[in-house]
This record gives sequence, C-alpha cells and structure tokens, in this order.
Amino acid sequence: MTSTISLAEALASGTVVLDGGMSNQLESAGHDLSDELWSARLLAEQPEAVTEAHLAYFRAGADVAITASYQATFEGFAKRGITRERAAELMTLSVESAREAARRAGASRPLWVAASAGPYGAMLADGSEYRGRYGLSVDELERFHRPRLEVLAAAGPDVLALETVPDADEAVALLRAVRGLGVPAWLTYSVAGDRTRAGQPLEEAFALAAEADEVIAVGVNCCAPQDVDGAAATAARVTGKPVVVYPNSGETWDAGARAWTGRSTFTVGQVKGWQQAGARLIGGCCRVGPDGVAGIAGALEAA
Repeated sequence: MTSTISLAEALASGTVVLDGGMSNQLESAGHDLSDELWSARLLAEQPEAVTEAHLAYFRAGADVAITASYQATFEGFAKRGITRERAAELMTLSVESAREAARRAGASRPLWVAASAGPYGAMLADGSEYRGRYGLSVDELERFHRPRLEVLAAAGPDVLALETVPDADEAVALLRAVRGLGVPAWLTYSVAGDRTRAGQPLEEAFALAAEADEVIAVGVNCCAPQDVDGAAATAARVTGKPVVVYPNSGETWDAGARAWTGRSTFTVGQVKGWQQAGARLIGGCCRVGPDGVAGIAGALEAA
C-alpha cells in the first residue's frame, strides 16, 4: 500500500527503513552503468529494471524508495541529445516507477517515495560530488537545482531527497530552491569525519536547515559507516529534527577508474547506535543491497 500517513507523521512515532543503493542493485541484475548518466540512463532505456530494483528493496523491508533521479538533470540529459521536454518526462517517470514498485509490493505497511536530487557535481560525473567547491555562486547553484526540483515535486513524491551534498554553500542553494514547492524535503551531506566534504564543520552545515520549515529530516549519506554516529548526534543536537542516515558499505569510490576499492565495514550491529544517536530514517547507500536493508529492518524491529 502507499502511505496513508505522511512521512513526517511516521517519524514522530518511530523509525523508518530506507532502501539501499540503486546502482549496485541494477548492476547485480546485469545492467551496465558505465555511463555519465549512471542509473538515470535506464529511465530512458529500461524503466522496468528501475521498478524491479525498487521492488527488491520494498520486499527486503524498506519503507521508502529513493528514486533513480540522482543524476537526472536537464544539463546531463542534454549532453546525450535528450530534449528538455523528454528530460522532464524521465524525471517524472522516476517517481512513477517507485510508485509502481510500491503498488506491486502489496505491503500491509505504509510505503513512501523520496525523489532524489543529487548535487551539481553528480551531473559533472567526475567525482566532484565528493569535493564540492565547484566555483559557482549560491545563486548559480539555485538556478541549476530549481527547475529539476519543480519537475520532481510536480510528480507527487512524498518527500524530496536533497542528498549527497558535499558543500554547505550548495545546501544553502538547495534550501532556497525547495521553498514554495509544497513537498517536504530531507537534507543529507556527504561527510568525512566531522566535516562536509568541502571542509565545513558539520555544526555549521546542519544549522542551515534548523529553521527551514520544508525540511523534515537532516543527516548524512554516501559516507563511511564509522562517520555516522558523530554526525547523527550533531544533527539531532543542532537542528532538533529527526535524523536521516544511509551510509555506503565503507568502500571508496575511485572516480578515475569508476570503480569501488577497499573492503566493506557496514554491519547491522551499527544500526542500534545510529538510532540511539537520533536517527529516525535508516538505510544504506552505495554497495548496500537488499540483504543489508533486510538486516537493518530486522535490527530495528528487534530494537
């Protein structure tokens, strides 16, 4: 079933399970994502594959599906010769695909759809989302994000996922860009230790969202699991809002080789600590698949 209560209402009474990495689930199903559009390419070429990936996570116990629109931008699609009108259709399709998966899941619990909006650096496809500091002003970043957020909001998601934000300046732009859209949002930074990827203290970065009425949760994603506890506690203390966390497996992305290196450090045993630190939306990002999400769901149920 789709949600009968809002995600914000659900967070007031308990903890919600997010899904895992879209790209690794698609790759495990045999799809080639060696493309600048990444999983967004399949919205145009094999949308059913995207729906099936969402369905796998719902069946694993996820309550929220994050759409395959992380790298879906007008500028990115234009590089592939896709018109602005068609690009908007594909962004809308990302939300519809997640809704269809929720319908097919036939779950007795509420299910929600979060429309992903990745950072400017994701469009560049050169690893910039792990650095920030693009050389653009806040106004320029707002002009980049607002049109795609308008399209995603019009598609009717339950929440906008402003995710993997490496830079507090970009967070300012995103918080401006979601004003007046009529859809709540969460804001998550990509971090290294107690700082954003661009080097700003997390206390300052999280504080930007404290008074933003549109933002229903604040936290981190696409980071190492060991960085979650401290970041979650800081987000809860600084903002007073529910905290959202979905780290990577612990492996490291090599943008030049377009490959993951290192070993996984993600364990289900970490979940209880994240919850105690204030996390109310908990899932996984890159390299965390349905098995990992099932483990998260089981750990939260036990807790």
